[in-house]
Amino acid sequence: MDKKILILGKGFIGERLQKAFNCRIDETFISSFSGAQNLIKKYKPRVIINCIGVTGRNNVDDCELDIDGVLLANSFIPVILAEVALRNNIKLVHISSGCIFNYDYKKDRPVKEDSQDYFFKLFYSRSKIYAERALEALARDYNILIARIRIPLLNASHPKNVLDKLIKYKKVIDIPNSVTYIPDFIRAVRHLIRINARGTYNVLNKGALRYPKLMQVYRKYVPSFKYTVIDFHKLGLTRTNLLMSAAKLEKSGFKVRNINSVLEECVKEYLKS
Repeated sequence: MDKKILILGKGFIGERLQKAFNCRIDETFISSFSGAQNLIKKYKPRVIINCIGVTGRNNVDDCELDIDGVLLANSFIPVILAEVALRNNIKLVHISSGCIFNYDYKKDRPVKEDSQDYFFKLFYSRSKIYAERALEALARDYNILIARIRIPLLNASHPKNVLDKLIKYKKVIDIPNSVTYIPDFIRAVRHLIRINARGTYNVLNKGALRYPKLMQVYRKYVPSFKYTVIDFHKLGLTRTNLLMSAAKLEKSGFKVRNINSVLEECVKEYLKS
């Protein structure tokens, strides 16, 4: 077991990173600096990976039902952990989100790490932006890595997996989006820790995924599956749809695969699991 790394937060991402890294994981509720400091004294890690976060029980709209809890998990705890990390000379890896930007498909290029065209219309997005801005400033002088994930796609069934969601909904929008294939995400985080990367990285796959394409691959193996394509605007939901750049991650020496090249692999392994 790798005792140098401690993962905080035993959720969707935390559990998968812990299994892949064979490291320790703790789901202790953190509400103060002293509480976080006690965890450092207990485990004595050299790297903390913060996977604590709230995305809503069913979807991000549910974040409105627990404003205090969302602010604590998504905004305040990352800042507390940053303070603990810099005081103890520990590397902090903060798992963030790419769902925090405005995007105009007609004129914008894929969003780079230094963009500040933030999407404030959704409370979930605001809660992630608050933490990002603080940690970005600290990362200029301290060993902090911010790894942004964007629409997680997994090769196994899980409620947070976009494939599970689309199969359940049976209705999909046809807008190109940046997506993170979780097996690649895990390898990328391992790489970034190994090279001691600092600052912000978009940790996602190259290219753009259109949900009907993923459904077509799934239907190839499950012919009985039926789905319909609907107009995004008819959903009446406040959401971020955007394309993000993986150029910085690729420049770091990590081989970034195109999202469309992993769909067959993903669906086959998903059905086996």
